[in-house]
Amino acid sequence: MTHGGTHDGTLVALSVLIAMVASYTALDLAARIRASDGWARHAWLTTAAIAMGGGIWAMHFVAMLAFQLPDTGVNYHIGLTAFSFMLPIAVTGISFHVVNRAHTGLATLALSGLFMGSGIAGMHYTGMAAMRMAADLSYDGLWVTVSVLIAIGAATVALWLAFRNVGFAQKLLAAVAMGVAIAGMHYAAMHGAAFAPHTALDDAHGAASLNQTSLALAVSATTFLILFLALIAAMFDRRFAYLAERESIALRENEERFRTLYSKTPVPLFSVNSDRIIEYVSDAWLDLLGYGREEVEGRPITDFISRDSAPDRPQPVWPTLLKVGELKDIEYRLVSKDGRILDVLISGRVVRDEQGRFSYVLGGVVDVTARKRAEEALRQAQKIEAVGALTGGIAHDFNNLLAVVLGNLDLLSHRLPDDPKTRRLLDTAIKGAERGAALTQRMLAFARRQDLKTESIDVPDLVKGMADLLLRSIGPMVQIETRFPLRLPFAQVDANQLELALLNLAVNARDAMPQGA
Repeated sequence: MTHGGTHDGTLVALSVLIAMVASYTALDLAARIRASDGWARHAWLTTAAIAMGGGIWAMHFVAMLAFQLPDTGVNYHIGLTAFSFMLPIAVTGISFHVVNRAHTGLATLALSGLFMGSGIAGMHYTGMAAMRMAADLSYDGLWVTVSVLIAIGAATVALWLAFRNVGFAQKLLAAVAMGVAIAGMHYAAMHGAAFAPHTALDDAHGAASLNQTSLALAVSATTFLILFLALIAAMFDRRFAYLAERESIALRENEERFRTLYSKTPVPLFSVNSDRIIEYVSDAWLDLLGYGREEVEGRPITDFISRDSAPDRPQPVWPTLLKVGELKDIEYRLVSKDGRILDVLISGRVVRDEQGRFSYVLGGVVDVTARKRAEEALRQAQKIEAVGALTGGIAHDFNNLLAVVLGNLDLLSHRLPDDPKTRRLLDTAIKGAERGAALTQRMLAFARRQDLKTESIDVPDLVKGMADLLLRSIGPMVQIETRFPLRLPFAQVDANQLELALLNLAVNARDAMPQGA
């Protein structure tokens, strides 16, 4: 006579609850696997496998403790029981590992579900084989098939849900469904099991013994504690990951803000490594020299410095910068992409890490080309002003002397006898003095110490009168030709200023044609 056995309702409910909690915990831990990498991923994979596989085994064992044959004691083979505990953990871990890989298709998911479900079913029947009682056990093939299919289906759904981003409500609903399915697999298999006791049975009671209940409660409490600790660990890991992600986002934003500030600053900035290779430059640096970023970064800074830049500097700049840590306003000459030479002042500072080791040199460039040219022009103007002041002083004194000479010659012309030869000599001296006075007037005009006086000037006569001055100023290598239109009207100008302008034009023309062309 065969007997189906009886179950303790309380322990049955407890086993179903264990299956639900284990399913939820496994789904929650699986999310940490996908969010982690390295050793942390393997740790969470192992934890999820233990939670899922161990929880299924705990459900199975508590359900077995809920089962009894009246008046028949049940014991368990230690070895087979231990094997039934390790089997679901192993198949769950392997299946999680396979499905967690990238580019997992439906075929892989189906095969992994088949493998995991078969392992869970194997766990159940291994546990059944571990039972030691005074009865013979047989199975109904239909219910065995149903239990295996339920195990495979539940395992496939678990693997499909494990690595999908689902919310708390979906995860909880899936855990309830999976828990019921896993428990349903066990009780479907138990429904297909038939026991033939060696002696007659008393069917009067169907509650588990005190020892069975105590053991079931102990296993359940241990299982819930482990699953609770796993959920707490996942919660803290999720919190730490969230904080780390926020910190990472803030760090990236700060780096991007610094990079934007560095790149868009109006000051030409650059950074070089220990080999003086340019690592980064600002947009203003590129605009100053006219290069593209890909033409600059990765090249030595010396490629952009003129070879004659500060050749007589008393000591090398780079070793001094590394030793002192900071240098300011070092004069250099940079070469732009179009070949222009730029006078610049470069300041640099060594940046070190927390351990004091060299990181890079941050430098800034100030273009002083325009200032240099302005200073040079100022020096030339000061020289010209000095020459003009000297010329004016000399011309003024010389003009006073010529005034005395002309005055005395004029007096002398009234007192000399009417001798043609003497008169001719006196006229020559007066003309020479007058030419000297005209020369002093030109010198005073150059020195800007003569009052301007506008009068009607015959330009051809003025040019002919200054022919000797032009020849002496531009040298014998230049031939002067004068061509004037007929009936040229008089010009209303200051004669000395017009002479000075013509002289400047002639000298500038000579300087512009050093070869005479």
